Amino acid sequence: MEYVIEMLNIRKEFPGIVANDNITLQLKKGEIHALLGENGAGKSTLMNVLFGLYQPEKGEIKVKGKSVKITNPNIANDLGIGMVHQHFMLVDPFTVTENIILGMEPKKGLTVNMKKAEKDVKEISDRYGLRVDPSAKIADISVGMQQRVEILKTLYRGAEILIFDEPTAVLTPQEIKELTQIFRTLISEGKSIVLITHKLKEIIEVCDRVTVIRKGVGIDTLDVQGTTPNDLASLMVGREVLFKTEKTAADPKEPVLEIEKLHVKDSRGITAVKDLDLTVRAGEIVGIAGVDGNGQSELIEAITGLKKVTSGSIKLNGKELSQLKPRKITESGVGHIPQDRHKHGLVLDFPIGDNMVLQTYYQSPYSKGSILNNKEINKQAKKLIAEFDVRTPSEFTEARALSGGNQQKAIIGREVDRDPDLLIAAQPTRGLDVGAIEFIHQRLIDQRDKGKAVLLISFELDEVINVSDKIAVIYEGRIVAIVDPKETTEQELGLLMAGSKRKGAGEEANV
Repeated sequence: MEYVIEMLNIRKEFPGIVANDNITLQLKKGEIHALLGENGAGKSTLMNVLFGLYQPEKGEIKVKGKSVKITNPNIANDLGIGMVHQHFMLVDPFTVTENIILGMEPKKGLTVNMKKAEKDVKEISDRYGLRVDPSAKIADISVGMQQRVEILKTLYRGAEILIFDEPTAVLTPQEIKELTQIFRTLISEGKSIVLITHKLKEIIEVCDRVTVIRKGVGIDTLDVQGTTPNDLASLMVGREVLFKTEKTAADPKEPVLEIEKLHVKDSRGITAVKDLDLTVRAGEIVGIAGVDGNGQSELIEAITGLKKVTSGSIKLNGKELSQLKPRKITESGVGHIPQDRHKHGLVLDFPIGDNMVLQTYYQSPYSKGSILNNKEINKQAKKLIAEFDVRTPSEFTEARALSGGNQQKAIIGREVDRDPDLLIAAQPTRGLDVGAIEFIHQRLIDQRDKGKAVLLISFELDEVINVSDKIAVIYEGRIVAIVDPKETTEQELGLLMAGSKRKGAGEEANV
């Protein structure tokens, strides 16, 4: 059997940790090969070795049977290897075309031939069904479109082998369907794909084979046909995983969050939240279901004080919040797990320990006057790292060095430990593996069972149905229906999210 890529007995070490312990991965031509593992299992590290971003301590890499040394990404590109990273590497003020040709600009004399560049980008875009406007600015296009630009970047450089690192972590269900179609087109053109993921449904749907790694060790490589999500989850986590969150029926008490006739404008000055009413009670989880861009971000920013309210009322335990500063809102009893952990959840260059007290560092016992008490900060960090299973060499490790899932667990630990009356969880399991998802869902339910109010905003419909006690559907900035998760389906929610009316929706929307 000839493989297009062979990574044989790869070992990669970092100070105090073996990230890849003699892992072997073999990719056949024309296959979609999944690389499956928990957050922090070493998946991205292994692919960063293949792409030349890291150098292995031991092992051999072969491309089409020939042994190669990949000491930087340019060599990987020359060998026909392209990588689409989980966190996109694009320049926001540049156009789509400018980003794609960066470093490989076609010249006309001494200037860049933009006409030719745009024509080339359009040709590749049309050929693979990527449908991207070559002249649009990155800052103005959706996350799904930005990902297409990253794919085009690799194809423009002539990639035959494409590595996708958690490609659906930030996509809507519709965009995921479109990406699946793009994968099939790429394979039909003779490309080969390595898909780093922890989404078991995706592996079953699109992959041919799967290599499972756990805590840096290769566990098994098997054909996807004939395997089940439960088999894969057990291999990945090392134990049986419950896909359904066990919870008792909710016992809602008094209202904690009351929103009435809320209007909020987006960054362009367009009204994104219109006449929105919503109540979340103590002891219940209210899930918000909606297609991305229907006012969810503006609603969260209004509640947390990050965006000014145009009109309307937001009350927490009967007290008006809408005119308060973010810190005052936090101190009033609001916890916030933000949807973008890098932009709004962490200071990536700070140690993870300092990130654990970002909301409380100015309070006793973490500081006295303007002097930080590092001993107390590190003690608190150690406690949360243990309690929330944050996998890190130590509390002094920079936040950016942790995997996405462990960064998320650190944020959730910080917010839950403050014991807020209202916990806002926005995309809390985005980019997480089944083990971490199970853990986080349980934490949200624990908060509910302690009599706290939880507002869950998620694009994952199965998550909204599984975890919520009540689902509010948002469409064009309004709550258009409130449904019981036990009495609805993904299909019905999908229709409501697209603006279809539901019998009695008018009365239910004001529940």
